[in-house]
Amino acid sequence: MSTFELKTHQIGRTYSNPHFFILNKGQNSGKPLINPCPNCFVVSTSTEEEKQTLYHLSMMLQIGGFYAYYLKGSVIPFISIDDCRNTLKNSYTSLLSDEFQLQKHINIVSTICKKEAELQKVISKMADLKVSYIQNLFSKKQNRATKGNKNQINLLA
Repeated sequence: MSTFELKTHQIGRTYSNPHFFILNKGQNSGKPLINPCPNCFVVSTSTEEEKQTLYHLSMMLQIGGFYAYYLKGSVIPFISIDDCRNTLKNSYTSLLSDEFQLQKHINIVSTICKKEAELQKVISKMADLKVSYIQNLFSKKQNRATKGNKNQINLLA
């Protein structure tokens, strides 16, 4: 059974046990984070394996929109610590009955996320290539136009 602890993160505080952070404000509330930010909770566990399992479970809950159900506030939505804790705990206990299946699901989602990150890098590089190509095209056109103007000025002189 999981023995994780979820608390509000205090800026500047360090943690000795395996831990990760969960964003608690904005549309991405529930998103797990490696590094802390001002508006987050900290999840402390007793083992690194448990931390990884809860981290990926939290990611799946956030992507699936299960934390979004509990968002409160009209200007800046947020999730309360109790709603976050209960959602994470209930999901973990319901999936823990078959730990092999849980790990299988986590591995599949992790693989999909890694592939998504790889594709995002390719898309970013394609966008950079497009900008470079367009800049190169217009700089050549501009150089030709500048040379043409110089020749016209020389003919007029």
